[in-house]
Amino acid sequence: MPVNPWPLFSFLFLSSTLVLLFPFTAFAVNQQGETLLSWRRSLNGSPEGLNNWDSSNETPCGWFGITCNFNNEVVALGLRYVDLFGTLPSNFTFLSSLNTLVLSGTNLTGTIPKEIGTALPQLTHLDLSGNALTGEIPSELCNFPKLEQLLLNSNQLEGSIPIEIGNLTSLKWLILYDNQLSGSIPNTVGKLKYLEVIRAGGNKNLEGSLPQEIGNCSNLLMLGLAETSISGFLPPSLGLLKKLQTVAIYTTLLSGQIPPELGDCTELQDIYLYENSLTGSIPKTLGKLRKLRNLLLWHNNFVGIIPPELGNCNQMLVIDISMNSLTGSIPQSFGNLTELQELQLSLNQISGEIPAQLGNCQKIIHIELDNNQITGSIPPEIGNLFNLTLFYLWQNKLEGNIPPSISNCQNLEAIDLSQNGLVGPIPKGVFQLKKLNKLLLLSNNLSGEIPPEIGNCSSLIRFRANNNKVSGTIPAQIGNLKNLNFLDLGSNRITGVIPEEISGCQNLTFLDLHSNAISGNLPQSFNKLISLQFIDFSNNLIEGTLSPSLGSLSSLTKLTLAKNRLSGSIPSQLGSCSKLQLLDLSGNQLSGNIPSSVGKIPSLEIALNLSLNQLNGEIPSEFTGLNKLGILDISYNHLTGDLQHLAALQNLVVLNVSHNNFSGHVPDTPFFSKLPLSVLSGNPALCFSGNQCDSGDKHVKRGTAARVAMIVLLCAACALLLAALYIILASKKRGSGAQECEGEDDVEMSPPWEVTLYQKLDLSIADVARSLTAGNVIGRGRSGVVYKVTIPSGLMVAVKRFKSAEKISAAAFSSEIATLARIRHRNIVRLLGWGANRKTKLLFYDYMANGTLGTLLHEGNNVGLVEWETRFKIALGVAEGLAYLHHDCVPPILHRDVKAHNILLGDRYEAYLADFGLARLVEDDHGSFSANPQFAGSYGYIAPGEFSFPFHFLIMNYH
Repeated sequence: MPVNPWPLFSFLFLSSTLVLLFPFTAFAVNQQGETLLSWRRSLNGSPEGLNNWDSSNETPCGWFGITCNFNNEVVALGLRYVDLFGTLPSNFTFLSSLNTLVLSGTNLTGTIPKEIGTALPQLTHLDLSGNALTGEIPSELCNFPKLEQLLLNSNQLEGSIPIEIGNLTSLKWLILYDNQLSGSIPNTVGKLKYLEVIRAGGNKNLEGSLPQEIGNCSNLLMLGLAETSISGFLPPSLGLLKKLQTVAIYTTLLSGQIPPELGDCTELQDIYLYENSLTGSIPKTLGKLRKLRNLLLWHNNFVGIIPPELGNCNQMLVIDISMNSLTGSIPQSFGNLTELQELQLSLNQISGEIPAQLGNCQKIIHIELDNNQITGSIPPEIGNLFNLTLFYLWQNKLEGNIPPSISNCQNLEAIDLSQNGLVGPIPKGVFQLKKLNKLLLLSNNLSGEIPPEIGNCSSLIRFRANNNKVSGTIPAQIGNLKNLNFLDLGSNRITGVIPEEISGCQNLTFLDLHSNAISGNLPQSFNKLISLQFIDFSNNLIEGTLSPSLGSLSSLTKLTLAKNRLSGSIPSQLGSCSKLQLLDLSGNQLSGNIPSSVGKIPSLEIALNLSLNQLNGEIPSEFTGLNKLGILDISYNHLTGDLQHLAALQNLVVLNVSHNNFSGHVPDTPFFSKLPLSVLSGNPALCFSGNQCDSGDKHVKRGTAARVAMIVLLCAACALLLAALYIILASKKRGSGAQECEGEDDVEMSPPWEVTLYQKLDLSIADVARSLTAGNVIGRGRSGVVYKVTIPSGLMVAVKRFKSAEKISAAAFSSEIATLARIRHRNIVRLLGWGANRKTKLLFYDYMANGTLGTLLHEGNNVGLVEWETRFKIALGVAEGLAYLHHDCVPPILHRDVKAHNILLGDRYEAYLADFGLARLVEDDHGSFSANPQFAGSYGYIAPGEFSFPFHFLIMNYH
């Protein structure tokens, strides 16, 4: 039977035609894809990561960040660190199969839509961390019965943690750190039986106590509530958490004792409870924690002994219980901690001897036992610690020699044995330590000579042996120390000359050899030390002339050569030291004129002392350019001429021109009218304004009489002015009270006032009193309030008024004056002066228009911090200010409260360290050390300038 070919032909023809007519048939994307594309279109810009989100695809299953199941249903949306620049989608109607939603670090803004909680019943993982989300955590987020991980950290979320959080019965991870959450931790968290990790640190307004119900979270591994305002006691129910590995509740307001039940958490590895107000003793039950690695309890109020049971924690890596009030001795059982890497017991009241058993801890890297009452000698077993890099024993009561075995610690980088009673020579082997960069031996009774082996210590950066009994000469081998930056050998018994080889220390910035018996001339090679910033050779037997090459030290800020036997003239080249702030050549045998170039040094602002020499000639007219100078002493010379050039020095606070041959009238300025006669005496031809400058003694008597009359009239006028001021202020206080100083009862503005100004200011107490109002408050701290004050000249200054009723405020007031009045640095706020009466204490500073770094970071809109260049400039400024305090001030100064709110910002965001109320001098001018409170720093904070803290920063990620 013949086959009909036409049906087959027709079919092929039709198929070919369809292919030719529709070669690119497009299928519409499904509803899931359209939902995602709709969200993409709402974003600002076109995210590069979403380029393959194409509407021509039938499903979104092949798109970047999308995962589907076998039914082509979207089950995961994961985008990390893609710049989306938009808000979260609110329409999840067609994404009901979604079980994972990860949008971390994607620059999302806006609020978290509550619709998420109703449209995604299958969700198990929700990660919105690292964005800029605002608003509250919607309670609807607590409707996910299957949710296991909730990550909302590092946003700007506000409000409280929803009480409905207990509904998330499958939750394992609750990560909320670094937001702006407030309120307390709901006790419903105790319903989360499967919870493994809770991290809510970095929310400074999160308050209240840790709920007792936390003990019901039997699977909890990590508890992180650091840097919050959590207060109250740690609940004993913590002992029920048998799986707990990490407790990180540091820098909070915890009080009370550590519950002994914590010792029942036998899986504990890390305990971070530092910077709190915990009291009582350290529980000996912690010795049951055989897996414990890190025990950080520093900056609390613990008392009692260090429990010897801690020696049972044989996996311990770090013990830091510094800054407490612990007594007793260091347990010998610590010798069992063979894995120990850091032992930090600083700033306690620990006594007794250093146990020789510490020599068994051969993995130890840091030992910090400073600021205690430890006695005895340094055990020679310290030489067994081959990995030791840092060894701090300063400010104790140690005796005996430095053990020669310390030279076995070949990895040592820093040694500080200052402020003890150590005797004997410095072991030669110390200078064989190839990695040693800091050797501090200040204020001991060390004797002997500096060995020539010092030249082998090529890594040495800082060597300080001030205030000992070191004798002999400075070895020439010291010139081999190419990295040496700081050399302080003052107040010893060193003899001989300064070796020419010292010019080999090309990085030297600080050189202090004062109060020795050094003789000979200054080295001719000094001009090679171009990095030198500080020189103090005072109180020696140095002779010869000043070399013109001193002018090549362009970095020099302080030059003190007082009380030597220098002769000849002052070289004019000194005027090339354009950064010089202090020049003291007093007590020598210098002659000739004062070079005019000295008056052209633009930075000379602290002091110029040329007294007790044999200088002659007149005061150079260029001295009128020293408009920043605070102290000028040219007494006991043979200078002539008049004093008129000094009338232009507007910032002078101390002047002494006595015992010269000055003549003519004393300048008729307010500053000169207030000078005591003693600083002008010994100038027979000098007379006061209004008197004829006769020869003989008549004009002196007449001038003296006029002087006395002026003083009497001035005192009378001041008394009347103060009385009138008192009446005005008293009447205002009785009136409406609109100008009261914050309404506090202890504010007292009545006379008598004692006022000292370090800069020339047109400022009176009356001006200040009018401005101490609530409207002028620009800052508050624990010791007082800071106001913005405009003085008659139009200049704005900052005035800090201390809380007069508190002893800590009086101490802070004295500390700020003692510290800031003696230092100058471009990154330290300038103290302009102070005033005090019976109850009120005031400090006057430069006003900083941009406020504090803390305000800018946490309360402002981050203007000026957008660029990393600005951030770096601020950080560098703070670092340079701290470096100056720690390394360039003699004695060094510890700020002890460095934090964002104590860093002021200038017009161009220059950083200025401020608030020195807790500062202390490490040693005074006699080599002894000032008393200081046991603790320092803002509540829940320890300044980085206070202690060594390499490990403290490593654990800052445990919120």
